[in-house]
Parts: sequence; C-alpha cells; structure tokens
Amino acid sequence: MTSGGATSESGATSEGTLPGALDGVRVVNAGQIIAGPFTATLLAEFGADVIKVESPENPAVRTVQFAQDHCGQRGVTINFRHPDGKALFQRLCAEADILVENFRPGTLERLGLAPDDLREINPGLIAIRISGYGQTGPYRDRTGFDRVALGFSGMTYVTGDADRPPMRPGYFVADYGTGIFAAYGAMLALRARETTGRGQDVDMGLFEAPWRMSGTHLPNYGLSGENRERSGNYYPGVVPAEQFETSDGQHLIINATTQRPFERLCDAMGQPELVQDPRFTPREALVANAHAIHDIIRPWVAERTLEENLRILDEYAVPCTKVYATSDIIADPQYEAREQVLTVESPSGDTLLQPGSCLG
Repeated sequence: MTSGGATSESGATSEGTLPGALDGVRVVNAGQIIAGPFTATLLAEFGADVIKVESPENPAVRTVQFAQDHCGQRGVTINFRHPDGKALFQRLCAEADILVENFRPGTLERLGLAPDDLREINPGLIAIRISGYGQTGPYRDRTGFDRVALGFSGMTYVTGDADRPPMRPGYFVADYGTGIFAAYGAMLALRARETTGRGQDVDMGLFEAPWRMSGTHLPNYGLSGENRERSGNYYPGVVPAEQFETSDGQHLIINATTQRPFERLCDAMGQPELVQDPRFTPREALVANAHAIHDIIRPWVAERTLEENLRILDEYAVPCTKVYATSDIIADPQYEAREQVLTVESPSGDTLLQPGSCLG
C-alpha cells in the first residue's frame, strides 16, 4: 500500500502513483496534543482530506511537534464558545466522514456538539473519541496524558532495572499507540457503515493501547498470582537476548531466542559445544540459565569492535543490531531505502525531518 500525493484530473497522483486508499474521505480533526492529531495524520497519509480545527489562542501551532503531527492537513481556527464558531463546526461535520476529537468526556456534549447531535445532520458521521480513560467507567472525568497512561497501563511498572524505581519509556507509546489503534478503528467503522449506512463512535482511553501491547502479562498473572517485576534489558523467558558492550564502547543487541539462531550464535562465537551443554539444553535449561549464557556472550562481544561483531554475526545470520541514536538512523542506508526519513517544509518555512509511513 502506498500513501498518495495530490490527485490530478487523470486520477494519478502528482508522484505518479495510484490515488491514496482514502481519497474521497473527509476528516475533521479536532484533536489536541498527540494522540488525536496523529490519528488524523495517519488517515491523511493515505489520501484523506483532513481539516484541522484549532483554537485561535493555541500557541502550539508554532511548535515542531504540531508541524509533524498535523502534516498533510488543511487548517481552520474555530472559537467553540462563539455561536458562529459552533455553527461552522457543525457545517464541517455535516460534510465529513470522520470526526477526531480528544476533549475531556462531556465537553462536546456541553457545547451541544456531541456526535449523536451531529448525526442528526449527518447520520454517517464516525466519531473517534480519545480521552485519558475513555467515555465510560468511574475514571472517565479524570484528565490524562501519555505518562499517566503508561503508569496506569502497567508499562512503567515493568520498565527499568530490578533494583531501581520504575522508568518512563523513551517514546510516547500511549499517545502514538492510541493513534494507530484509533485509525484502525476508523477503518472498521467505515467498513461497517457500508452495511448499516450509519456512523458510530470509536471510544479509546489512552491506557488501553499500551495495555493491549502487554503480551502475556495478564494470563501469566492469572496462572501464578505474581506480578512480573522489572528485569532491566532481560525479558524473562526470552534467552539469549541482551544488550552487550563492545570494545569501542558501543552497545550491541543480540536476540537469538529460538533454536537455530542460538546454534548459529554458538558457531559464530567458535563455541558450538554450547548447544549440547546440559546448562543450555533442553530449552527449559537454557531459560533457567539465562545469566550463564549471557555471561559467556558478554566477554566475546567485549573483545571486538561493534563493526567486527556485526560482521561476524551477520555472516552467521544471528539477529543483532547496534543500539541506534537518531544520528545513526538518519545516516543508515536501510532507513533511506525504506523512505523512513522524510524532509518536509513547515508552514513557517523551516525544513523538518520526520519519520516516514510504516506501510510501504
């Protein structure tokens, strides 16, 4: 799937590709901060006509964050407290397929602009409703941001070293994860509308996306009654998989957690006998002796530079990577080949770098 550029009269885009998958879909983006705007941006990347609705007083429109998370969108300022502003918003929604909003629950209702009210004018309107805790439940009126959502979802609890307090993950996982799920929800609602002819609400709390990403935490807790605790760079049961320091001070991740990659890792290190070592076979023994196998890998990596380690491990098809900084990313040929570093011009005329689309 490719994201489309501007469509010409012939139906092809200005880049010579087919029209975007969402050409003809109109979105009103009343989202704020990250999650709501990112939802709309994902839709815009694939051809949706997105109109960003913003307060006249919002200073965020001059930030890099605003420019990145609203790319490909047209804009209009609306004062929701003024009757003319409310009327303009209603007119926009009357012609829209999707409304994206992440006000506190009840805000649109108090303004007389609730999705059900708007559907009296436009029955097919789909409303993406994002808030800290969702539109229902005892916490619906609480405010929420990414960091709060990560704490509430359990992600912060398991992040960090065992002997240190919980740590915040380095990315805005709740905000951007919610945007992805919300865009997916919009697609499902559009599909359902083909059958029913009516729009519906897609209701998301910020904590729900990282909670959905929690993997086996819940079933394991249900079986054992024990919380998973912080374990640094080691994920319990996933062995060998760790971060190691090279002789030139770089950090290398090795993840050889199924049998064949583990065998290839042992061959790469010149220690094929480790495969038959009773500490590391069968699989249950390897998991039980995770620290022992990591202690064998660690000095082998430390004897070599990052480049030497990567060359040997790549030769043996062992999954590995340098721990990348942003400067590594923008210089890497794989990112370039996948068009994952884009150059765009902001409304203020600045040249900005931003990530590319995940769907090639």
